[in-house]
Amino acid sequence: MCAFIPLSFVSFSTRLTFSIPLLFSSLVWSGYLEYNQDVLIPEDWKHVGRVDPTEKLELTFALKQQNVDLLEETLRRVSDPDSAQYGKQLTLEEVSSLVRPSELTQKVVRCWLQSHGITDCLTVHTRDFLQCTMTAEVAETLLPGSKFQRYTRDSQSVVRSSAPYSVHDDVHQHLDFVGGLHRLPPKGQQELSKASSNRRQKPGVHLGVTPAILRARYNLSTTDVGTAQNNSQAVAQFLEQYYSPADLAEFMSMFGRSFQHHSQVDRVVGTQGTGKAGMEASLDVEYIMSTGANISTWVFTNPGRHESQEPFLQWMVLLSNMSDLPWVHTISYGDDEDSLSTAYMMRINTEFMKAGVRGISLLFASGYLKRFRKVTKHLTLYFLHLFHPSPFVTTVGGTSFKNPYKVTYEVTDYISGGGFSNVFKMPDYQVITDAVDAYLKTVAATLPPQSYYNTSGRAYPDMAALSDNYWVVINRVPVPWVSGTSASTPVVGGMLSLINDQRLLKGLPALGFLNPRLYKLKGQALFDVTEGCHLSCLDEKVQGKGFCAAPSWDPVTGWGTPNYPELLATLLAE
Repeated sequence: MCAFIPLSFVSFSTRLTFSIPLLFSSLVWSGYLEYNQDVLIPEDWKHVGRVDPTEKLELTFALKQQNVDLLEETLRRVSDPDSAQYGKQLTLEEVSSLVRPSELTQKVVRCWLQSHGITDCLTVHTRDFLQCTMTAEVAETLLPGSKFQRYTRDSQSVVRSSAPYSVHDDVHQHLDFVGGLHRLPPKGQQELSKASSNRRQKPGVHLGVTPAILRARYNLSTTDVGTAQNNSQAVAQFLEQYYSPADLAEFMSMFGRSFQHHSQVDRVVGTQGTGKAGMEASLDVEYIMSTGANISTWVFTNPGRHESQEPFLQWMVLLSNMSDLPWVHTISYGDDEDSLSTAYMMRINTEFMKAGVRGISLLFASGYLKRFRKVTKHLTLYFLHLFHPSPFVTTVGGTSFKNPYKVTYEVTDYISGGGFSNVFKMPDYQVITDAVDAYLKTVAATLPPQSYYNTSGRAYPDMAALSDNYWVVINRVPVPWVSGTSASTPVVGGMLSLINDQRLLKGLPALGFLNPRLYKLKGQALFDVTEGCHLSCLDEKVQGKGFCAAPSWDPVTGWGTPNYPELLATLLAE
């Protein structure tokens, strides 16, 4: 039995030290926490060799939380406009009190670590994550089956296990997963650049999407800018993508002259690289700050403090430990749903709920291009990233102008991701509105074979915006014709930040988790997109044709694109 000294809250930057030994009576190691985690290494990663036994690793232990069902119910109540609890969001301390692991769970996990000599650990406010430093030799003893290897891709180096891990039976029920063994960073969305040097602008036409074009299409005036002191927004970067302050200033001087704006990011959380700026990072920052203009903006940049860390997981851990956070976060990042363990995805779902119940809006890009992938009994008809099919985030698809040279109505952008999850069931807010079933019945004759997708799964995206032919300044050069849902997501995020701004000025709470209210609007205050299909693979049955847009909700553009003045009026109404 392990004597355990209870600890008061220790911040994420403070280290925990254990000094009392523990002997587990059982030596059985049959507990695989992530039994269905894909451990195959993608071909674009080069194997360098085994990690030296004395090399230090940093692993993240996700402790079992309490009251997860109550957390979900609380999120439903504070997000449902018909609930008496609507808008009564929780503080970080209240969330911590709700989900904090039991004293037994904390004791068992810490004593288990201590029995292996692991004493250098960090915790978070909610006490449901521990990040610990240990040698590779100790890690492989702690987690039987694990074999730590080093892999490289381009200039990036990571340490991961080439085999599945297990944990001691006595600990199995107290952990969700251990981070830092699997899940290599995916490549970012490859924004399509369609630049051409011979395009000349003519009267009445435009040569690509800029902040002015977005404001014209979505009816934002030059006075639609932020003024509230307690409002902020953020973008998150994980793939060693960095924005350039000089590029941002240049972008605003070129395209932001007609409206009040900030030309600098107010806060960078993480390590901002010094190399060349990344296209995705530049796109995110420039367009959330020009759409959500004059609003304080943060950039979370987390390539991982150590080769064994998972960048996205580190961001989630940060959210569990920061009481002061921006109200809107946009993320252009994900993993294939079928490459991740169920245990990992379910726990990340809980982390999304923890954010939503605090009034934080999480927007994820719906992905780009389509493909088929065999998953259980279904062939999935989408490029499926993990995080946007979560029922507890808002996913953003992409559109194009019908006439690419004029501000016309919008049609589906063929690169827009969409479809149905094979892991997450359809959430109540989709079931109640019957919008997804209505779509499936309305366009039944043109749908791919039903065996290709899961009609009972969480359907996405939820809404959309222009994702085609953007101008971006990168490395001090204006680059035209950049496309991807990495563009549409910060645009929607910026508009939600403007709406939050007006809500905060009126003493109303931030929007928080938007979907329950969005689906009850049934397309009100949005431009319905009814034309176009997204691209699929060249399967003999569908021949490259995926899902298509239709009146009301559809799995390529969701409910449509924002009509800002109407959406503002609707979301200001209580």
